[in-house]
Amino acid sequence: MTTSAPSTALATIQPAFTDPERLALAGFLAGYRGLTREAYALDLRQFTTWCRARSLPLFAVRRADIEGSAGELEARGRARATVTRRLCTIAGFYKYAVEEELLDHSPAAHVRRPRLDYESHATALDRNELGALLVAAGLGSPPEHALISLLALNGLRVSEATGADIEHLGLERGHRTLTITVRAARLSPSRSPAHRPGD
Repeated sequence: MTTSAPSTALATIQPAFTDPERLALAGFLAGYRGLTREAYALDLRQFTTWCRARSLPLFAVRRADIEGSAGELEARGRARATVTRRLCTIAGFYKYAVEEELLDHSPAAHVRRPRLDYESHATALDRNELGALLVAAGLGSPPEHALISLLALNGLRVSEATGADIEHLGLERGHRTLTITVRAARLSPSRSPAHRPGD
């Protein structure tokens, strides 16, 4: 009687991303710092997880796939501003991949964004709306990003931000500051116009 030894076969594990996909992800995120980078990283992590669950390579995604992922977010009750922010991040990522010649064309170039309700009577942006605004600004030119960040993070009017001059920049306890003059009616007793930390 002869016995045969059990055969052993090695299972190959496919990497999560191809080299070009990994380069695009790392390169895109490397251009940002702080909270902006964290927001982009979270959006991309959730999108790539969605793609992997469907065995869909990142660079094989089509416009319909991206719109489908957004539709699922809306169906799960995510705010339209949150979905729009996620789509802005995805569009920025694919735009970067095309600019770096890692991808021929962006599948997100003509993705439809959710219609936002502009009839809101809110006097300020909520957290998701502000996040969507900052992400969208990050995809624009550096001056646009700087202006929107200055407005959003300091609660300024456009006239207050554009009225600032280079001579108004200063340094206080290791932080850059920008002296802004605001209308007295806007100030509360706990808010001083003298210095607002910049970046």
